Amino acid sequence: MKGRPTPKKRETHDRIVRTAAAQIRERGYDGVSVATVMEAAGLTHGGFYAHFDSRDAMLAEALDAAAHDSLGRLGRASDGVATEDALETLLDLYLSDRHVAHPEHGCVLAALGSETRRQSPEIRRVMTRRIKEMADLVERQLPGWGKAGRHEDALGVLATMLGALVLSRAIDEPGLAKDVRAAARQLLARGVPSKPSAKS
Repeated sequence: MKGRPTPKKRETHDRIVRTAAAQIRERGYDGVSVATVMEAAGLTHGGFYAHFDSRDAMLAEALDAAAHDSLGRLGRASDGVATEDALETLLDLYLSDRHVAHPEHGCVLAALGSETRRQSPEIRRVMTRRIKEMADLVERQLPGWGKAGRHEDALGVLATMLGALVLSRAIDEPGLAKDVRAAARQLLARGVPSKPSAKS
C-alpha cells in the first residue's frame, strides 16, 4: 500500500483487493480493469493510485488474497481427520462436482494457472510462492510427511489434482469430466506408496 496507511485507508485498500480477487476468479486477469474494480468497490477511478502503483500491483495482491483463501479452505478440509484419511478427504473436496462447477469460489491456482505465464514477473512470483505452499499442504496429508521423497510425491499429487480439475472444467461432457477425476483418484490411490519413495 502506498503511503502511511490510516485505518480508513487500510479498509479501503482491503476492499479493492477483495473486489479484484473476486473478479479475477470469475473473469481471469484480462477481464479485470482498474475501472471495473473501482466501480464494483463503490470507489472513484481516481482514488486507485493512492493505493497501487499499477494494475499489475493490484492484481498481484488480489491473486495473493484469493490464494490465501483457497489454501485456507483446503487446509481446513482435513481438520480432525485421521492421518490415513487426510489425502482422500482433500481429494474429495478438490475433485468434487461443486468445485468443478464453481471456479469463482474455488482454487485460484487452478483457475488462473495457465494464464499466469503471460502476466508480469510480480504476479508470477506470487503464483510460484502460493504453489509451493499448496505443495507443502498436500505433503502434510501424506503418510510419512517430512521424510525423504515425500516432497516429490506431493508435487506429483498436486500436478494430478490441478490437471484433473482444469481438464474437467474444459470438457463439455459431464460424464467424461467425471471419468477424468475418477481416473486421477485411482492413479493417486495406486501411485502414492505407504512409505516415502527413495531418492535416486
